Amino acid sequence: MELILQNIAKIVALTPEEEFLFLSKTTTHKYKAKTVLLNAGEVANYTYFVNSGVLRSFNINDNIVEHVLSFACSGWWISDMYSLLSQKPGNLFIQVLEDAEVVLLSKENQEALYKEIPKLERFFRILTENSLVAHQERLMDNLSLTAEERFQKFCRKYPDLIQKVPQKQIASYLGVTPEFFSKMKSKLLRK
Repeated sequence: MELILQNIAKIVALTPEEEFLFLSKTTTHKYKAKTVLLNAGEVANYTYFVNSGVLRSFNINDNIVEHVLSFACSGWWISDMYSLLSQKPGNLFIQVLEDAEVVLLSKENQEALYKEIPKLERFFRILTENSLVAHQERLMDNLSLTAEERFQKFCRKYPDLIQKVPQKQIASYLGVTPEFFSKMKSKLLRK
């Protein structure tokens, strides 16, 4: 549980008593690769913190094409934010890509923690703001950068994910077909 406390400590300082209270409101589970933690159409009741392994959020369009929205590896948080905040059915799946240990924080316990440890509301507000900024940056990149530039930026930003995530899912994240991604990657490697 040290990793999640270190993650929180980057933004707010908790006393040992507050750390204990926070941890008492979470549960930790180990999941095998390919486990689906959330299905599209369900209401998201949890925020997930990745201790180890890799998760992804994605949706599937009417043509049964997957669109990867995000990845989360060790030290990252993930959820269907629309569904979690609105408590309405979401459109994202959350799946384990690589065997993982994940800390679950329920919406109900998160709300209780806001009252019991007000500085956690600040922590989660900042997490949400950072997520919003990252998604806006990604949207602007998709509108203004070439696929090659997006891939190079992905490699710089997430070097660990290149080896851990299947190429077809990186292609989906970048908004290109697996075939185009393979050709583009070969071309970049030859440079």
